[in-house]
Amino acid sequence: MVDGVVYYRIFSPTVVVTKVENADQATQMLAQTTLRNMLGTKNLSEILTDREEMADQMEHVLYDASKEWGIKVERVELKDVKLPISLQRAMAAEAEASREARAKVIAAEGEMNASRALKEAAIVMSESPSALQLRYLQTLSEIASEKNSTIIFPLPIDLMAAFMKNK
Repeated sequence: MVDGVVYYRIFSPTVVVTKVENADQATQMLAQTTLRNMLGTKNLSEILTDREEMADQMEHVLYDASKEWGIKVERVELKDVKLPISLQRAMAAEAEASREARAKVIAAEGEMNASRALKEAAIVMSESPSALQLRYLQTLSEIASEKNSTIIFPLPIDLMAAFMKNK
């Protein structure tokens, strides 16, 4: 529901009396019809954001139609746009779904960038075995700084095989 106010004045009383039976009612009906027609051409977001522009358009349309009646429309104001509760809830749900979708896209892009960085790091480390060993030692250092009581130190099977043969 849209509330609006039309401010007008009669500039030619003789024309009003001869052309229109009830000037107030005619102007009110014309304003209501014009408002309905304008609202029918706009979507909800345009109605909510472009109220001043719509009021200016209505003022021109109303003046053009009512000047022959001796009436000058001086100003139109669209006061309030009231949305039904069900529509407000639907709009809120739609906005929330849109935010969630954007968040998922951003998270997916982050995952993709992280996987690319890991791939590049793996390529660099595969080219230099010492880099892999340094990374391994850095990880052990980070674990040790957390004051955990147990550190599992994996040994390559090749090293263990050499001890097994000697026994």
